[in-house]
Amino acid sequence: MKTIKWHDGSPVRVMQIGGVYQSATFLDERRYEPVFSYYRGFDLAFQFCGERARLLMIGGGGFAWPKHVLAGDWDAYCLDVVEIDSAVIRIARKHFYVDEASELRPGTLRCIEGDGRSYVEQYRGVRYDCIVLDAFSGCEPVESLATVEFAREARRVLAAGGAVLANVVSADDGTDISFLRDMAASFSAAFETVYAMPCEDDPLAVEDNYLLVATDADVVPDGAMVFDDEFLGTPLYDAEL
Repeated sequence: MKTIKWHDGSPVRVMQIGGVYQSATFLDERRYEPVFSYYRGFDLAFQFCGERARLLMIGGGGFAWPKHVLAGDWDAYCLDVVEIDSAVIRIARKHFYVDEASELRPGTLRCIEGDGRSYVEQYRGVRYDCIVLDAFSGCEPVESLATVEFAREARRVLAAGGAVLANVVSADDGTDISFLRDMAASFSAAFETVYAMPCEDDPLAVEDNYLLVATDADVVPDGAMVFDDEFLGTPLYDAEL
């Protein structure tokens, strides 16, 4: 961890792993607000939720979006966050205000140490309204969360009309979105509608962030990138990883 100056001069604590900023938090009254703007794109999740939203997030990091949800006005009934690294969970709870944010909505947030894919495969509980994927390490994807097989498992644990929202990062300074196209092809094999939303630029970002949306609902928002057969990439399969 280290503290840096944000573009407005505010101190920001960052979690840096392998030379890459994995998460960040303001240290003042904005400590529940996301530092990186792409997190706000995940708010689209609530358009796929009923009155009492049940949410699953894979990839906790500094829990930036969960804090944002807990401090917001959304009717989040259940927010399960699966993070594979126990040390990351400890750091988030101690230095990124996760426990403090949890007190805003007692009983809503559940931190689960484990592998996100395994959690989905083994899950047999009440279905989620939305699954949020934020498991990139810099611009390196977790390919096991982008295969056709995983997309089908994700669809199985979703409620009717639910959605998967995935943060996908470009490569080569924003010029390479081949992984976005391949992941879109994988999820198109399991869901009726797949599109992407470009996220706002962040001052510290080298690459571009895209929000990939997969759902059986047929509403596509304005400004979305719609994947036709020509733009789709090559589906990923478990056997190829």
